[in-house]
Amino acid sequence: MRGLALLGAFFFGASLMGAPGAALAVDAGRAEAEGARQILVGLDLSKSNPLITDAGYAARVAARLGEELDALPLRSRVMVRTFGVYDASSNHLKIDQVISARARPEDVAEGIQTLVANLPALVKEGKLEAQMKTNIVPFLDTMAQVVDCKAMPTTVVLLTDGAEDSDYGKLTKWGGKLPVPQEAHYEGCEELVILGLGQGFNSPKTTARFRSAWQAYAEGAGFKNFTGLYDW
Repeated sequence: MRGLALLGAFFFGASLMGAPGAALAVDAGRAEAEGARQILVGLDLSKSNPLITDAGYAARVAARLGEELDALPLRSRVMVRTFGVYDASSNHLKIDQVISARARPEDVAEGIQTLVANLPALVKEGKLEAQMKTNIVPFLDTMAQVVDCKAMPTTVVLLTDGAEDSDYGKLTKWGGKLPVPQEAHYEGCEELVILGLGQGFNSPKTTARFRSAWQAYAEGAGFKNFTGLYDW
């Protein structure tokens, strides 16, 4: 139950778990040899995303994410951020954790899984803010400045419907497009994973259109692989 401390820490206003500096200092060769990985988890708090309104769906997404985190080896780094509007003050939840003997993967997985499963309750109680925009591309642009894909194998997992709604474009409109990445910010990163792609739109055509758009974006941004799941 130690992992539940993460959720409790957030209730009491803490924004950071662990020491991010330790992860940044990991020697790339040693990390690769020991199998350490880096995972960035992005939580979409926009109102279109069922993740913040549907408790049953949030629990399933949380369980899927927990499986990914539970298997992390020592020295792996986990980062969790929220996104929606392009406003840092509205996205103050920041978690950075290095897997160690004191922060075991099962504890970290339990804590983050509990957080994700409780997103609908946290939004309803006003502890997190439901947001009117979906700035996915700007979020990825911002996080590219702090995620070093060369330090260790890196996966970016976005818990989002994929409905980009930002200055870059409005993917929800028919004919709407994502911008072509101007630079491969994530060159060398293993994979971009979107869980919940098209959720809430109830249209296989929309899901397919979103998947095609994000597949192209992921390739242009430098990711080796892309996985976009409506359900699993």
